[in-house]
Amino acid sequence: MGGWRATPMSDDLAATPANADERAVDGIRSLVADAVARLSEAGARQEELATFIPRQLRMLIAREPVLQPVGRVWRLGVLLLDADGVLRATGAITRATEPGRPAYQSQSAETRRAYRAAAQRGHFASGATVNYDTEVIDLDAEGLRSTAGPLFLRNGRALVRWSPTATDADAVDFARYLAERVELLVSPPQGA
Repeated sequence: MGGWRATPMSDDLAATPANADERAVDGIRSLVADAVARLSEAGARQEELATFIPRQLRMLIAREPVLQPVGRVWRLGVLLLDADGVLRATGAITRATEPGRPAYQSQSAETRRAYRAAAQRGHFASGATVNYDTEVIDLDAEGLRSTAGPLFLRNGRALVRWSPTATDADAVDFARYLAERVELLVSPPQGA
Protein backbone atom coordinates (compact mmCIF):
# COMPACT_ATOMS: atom_id res chain seq x y z
CA MET A 1 0.00 0.00 0.00
CA GLY A 2 1.54 3.24 -1.08
CA GLY A 3 0.95 6.73 0.23
CA TRP A 4 1.93 8.87 3.13
CA ARG A 5 1.73 7.30 6.52
CA ALA A 6 2.16 9.05 9.88
CA THR A 7 5.02 7.75 11.94
CA PRO A 8 5.64 8.49 15.58
CA MET A 9 8.25 11.14 16.33
CA SER A 10 11.63 9.68 17.16
CA ASP A 11 13.08 10.31 20.61
CA ASP A 12 15.92 12.27 18.99
CA LEU A 13 13.48 14.66 17.35
CA ALA A 14 11.31 15.02 20.47
CA ALA A 15 14.35 16.05 22.53
CA THR A 16 15.23 19.13 20.50
CA PRO A 17 16.28 22.16 22.52
CA ALA A 18 13.07 24.01 21.58
CA ASN A 19 10.93 21.12 22.86
CA ALA A 20 12.98 20.92 26.06
CA ASP A 21 12.51 24.66 26.59
CA GLU A 22 8.75 24.38 26.00
CA ARG A 23 8.58 21.59 28.59
CA ALA A 24 10.57 23.78 30.99
CA VAL A 25 8.09 26.65 30.49
CA ASP A 26 5.20 24.24 31.16
CA GLY A 27 7.04 23.20 34.32
CA ILE A 28 7.44 26.86 35.37
CA ARG A 29 3.70 27.45 34.92
CA SER A 30 2.85 24.36 36.95
CA LEU A 31 5.26 25.29 39.76
CA VAL A 32 3.88 28.85 39.84
CA ALA A 33 0.29 27.59 40.06
CA ASP A 34 1.25 25.26 42.91
CA ALA A 35 3.07 28.13 44.68
CA VAL A 36 0.02 30.41 44.40
CA ALA A 37 -2.22 27.68 45.84
CA ARG A 38 0.14 26.99 48.72
CA LEU A 39 0.74 30.65 49.56
CA SER A 40 -2.98 31.46 49.36
CA GLU A 41 -3.93 28.50 51.52
CA ALA A 42 -1.34 29.46 54.14
CA GLY A 43 -2.38 33.12 54.16
CA ALA A 44 1.26 34.06 53.57
CA ARG A 45 2.26 37.70 54.04
CA GLN A 46 1.90 39.86 50.94
CA GLU A 47 3.33 43.22 49.96
CA GLU A 48 1.85 46.07 47.95
CA LEU A 49 2.44 46.50 44.21
CA ALA A 50 2.29 49.98 42.71
CA THR A 51 2.96 51.99 39.60
CA PHE A 52 4.91 55.22 39.96
CA ILE A 53 3.07 58.16 38.42
CA PRO A 54 5.45 61.14 38.08
CA ARG A 55 4.51 64.75 38.75
CA GLN A 56 1.96 65.99 36.22
CA LEU A 57 0.31 69.24 35.24
CA ARG A 58 -3.42 68.92 34.64
CA MET A 59 -5.36 72.02 33.73
CA LEU A 60 -2.54 74.13 35.23
CA ILE A 61 -2.73 72.24 38.50
CA ALA A 62 0.37 70.38 39.60
CA ARG A 63 -0.26 66.81 40.72
CA GLU A 64 2.53 65.50 42.92
CA PRO A 65 4.10 62.09 42.20
CA VAL A 66 2.16 59.15 43.55
CA LEU A 67 2.63 55.41 43.89
CA GLN A 68 -0.70 54.17 42.55
CA PRO A 69 -1.86 50.82 43.98
CA VAL A 70 -1.99 47.97 41.46
CA GLY A 71 -2.37 44.89 43.66
CA ARG A 72 -0.65 42.64 46.15
CA VAL A 73 2.25 40.24 45.64
CA TRP A 74 4.32 37.70 47.48
CA ARG A 75 8.04 38.53 47.57
CA LEU A 76 10.06 35.49 46.56
CA GLY A 77 13.56 36.92 46.65
CA VAL A 78 14.26 38.41 43.22
CA LEU A 79 10.76 37.48 42.04
CA LEU A 80 7.31 38.79 42.88
CA LEU A 81 4.23 36.60 42.40
CA ASP A 82 0.60 37.68 42.41
CA ALA A 83 -2.55 35.64 43.06
CA ASP A 84 -3.16 35.32 39.29
CA GLY A 85 0.18 33.56 38.83
CA VAL A 86 1.92 36.53 37.21
CA LEU A 87 5.65 36.60 37.92
CA ARG A 88 7.53 39.88 38.06
CA ALA A 89 11.17 40.80 38.46
CA THR A 90 11.60 42.89 41.59
CA GLY A 91 12.21 46.55 40.97
CA ALA A 92 12.40 49.27 43.57
CA ILE A 93 10.94 49.15 47.06
CA THR A 94 9.90 51.66 49.68
CA ARG A 95 7.93 51.70 52.88
CA ALA A 96 4.74 53.71 53.31
CA THR A 97 5.79 55.92 56.21
CA GLU A 98 5.73 59.57 57.06
CA PRO A 99 8.30 61.03 54.64
CA GLY A 100 9.55 63.65 57.09
CA ARG A 101 10.97 67.03 56.21
CA PRO A 102 13.75 67.61 53.70
CA ALA A 103 17.08 67.30 55.47
CA TYR A 104 19.30 67.76 52.42
CA GLN A 105 21.71 65.15 53.75
CA SER A 106 22.27 63.52 50.38
CA GLN A 107 20.57 63.21 47.03
CA SER A 108 19.81 59.52 47.62
CA ALA A 109 18.20 60.27 51.01
CA GLU A 110 16.00 62.94 49.41
CA THR A 111 15.04 60.53 46.61
CA ARG A 112 14.00 57.89 49.18
CA ARG A 113 12.04 60.54 51.07
CA ALA A 114 10.23 61.53 47.84
CA TYR A 115 9.22 57.91 47.18
CA ARG A 116 7.93 57.55 50.76
CA ALA A 117 5.84 60.69 50.17
CA ALA A 118 4.53 59.21 46.89
CA ALA A 119 3.58 56.03 48.76
CA GLN A 120 1.75 58.08 51.36
CA ARG A 121 -0.17 59.86 48.58
CA GLY A 122 -1.10 56.38 47.27
CA HIS A 123 -2.99 55.78 50.55
CA PHE A 124 -1.09 52.65 51.54
CA ALA A 125 -1.33 51.52 55.14
CA SER A 126 1.37 52.98 57.34
CA GLY A 127 4.39 50.70 57.37
CA ALA A 128 3.35 48.77 54.25
CA THR A 129 6.10 47.57 51.93
CA VAL A 130 5.48 48.96 48.44
CA ASN A 131 7.09 47.46 45.30
CA TYR A 132 7.26 49.54 42.11
CA ASP A 133 9.18 49.67 38.82
CA THR A 134 8.72 45.92 38.46
CA GLU A 135 8.77 44.06 35.15
CA VAL A 136 6.35 41.28 34.25
CA ILE A 137 8.19 38.12 33.25
CA ASP A 138 6.69 36.74 30.07
CA LEU A 139 6.59 32.95 30.36
CA ASP A 140 7.60 32.40 26.75
CA ALA A 141 10.44 30.03 25.81
CA GLU A 142 11.99 32.34 23.25
CA GLY A 143 11.96 35.34 25.57
CA LEU A 144 13.28 33.35 28.54
CA ARG A 145 16.18 32.05 26.44
CA SER A 146 17.37 35.59 25.63
CA THR A 147 16.50 37.57 28.77
CA ALA A 148 18.97 39.18 31.15
CA GLY A 149 16.29 39.10 33.88
CA PRO A 150 16.18 36.87 36.95
CA LEU A 151 14.30 33.92 35.37
CA PHE A 152 15.76 32.37 32.24
CA LEU A 153 16.17 29.12 30.30
CA ARG A 154 19.39 27.31 29.43
CA ASN A 155 19.48 23.87 27.82
CA GLY A 156 15.89 23.08 28.78
CA ARG A 157 16.35 24.13 32.42
CA ALA A 158 14.61 26.97 34.21
CA LEU A 159 17.16 28.92 36.25
CA VAL A 160 17.17 31.98 38.52
CA ARG A 161 19.82 34.66 38.76
CA TRP A 162 19.49 35.32 42.49
CA SER A 163 21.31 38.65 42.22
CA PRO A 164 21.60 41.27 39.45
CA THR A 165 25.35 40.62 39.43
CA ALA A 166 25.03 36.82 39.30
CA THR A 167 26.24 35.19 36.12
CA ASP A 168 24.53 32.31 34.32
CA ALA A 169 27.04 29.98 35.98
CA ASP A 170 25.91 31.23 39.42
CA ALA A 171 22.22 30.68 38.68
CA VAL A 172 20.17 28.20 40.70
CA ASP A 173 17.44 25.79 39.69
CA PHE A 174 14.03 27.55 39.54
CA ALA A 175 12.09 24.69 41.17
CA ARG A 176 14.45 24.56 44.14
CA TYR A 177 14.61 28.36 44.45
CA LEU A 178 10.81 28.71 44.35
CA ALA A 179 10.27 25.88 46.86
CA GLU A 180 12.72 27.47 49.33
CA ARG A 181 11.17 30.93 48.99
CA VAL A 182 7.61 29.65 49.32
CA GLU A 183 8.60 27.65 52.41
CA LEU A 184 10.09 30.81 54.00
CA LEU A 185 6.78 32.64 53.54
CA VAL A 186 4.58 29.73 54.60
CA SER A 187 6.72 28.88 57.65
CA PRO A 188 8.78 31.97 58.49
CA PRO A 189 11.71 31.48 60.86
CA GLN A 190 11.09 32.27 64.52
CA GLY A 191 11.19 36.03 65.05
CA ALA A 192 10.84 36.96 61.39
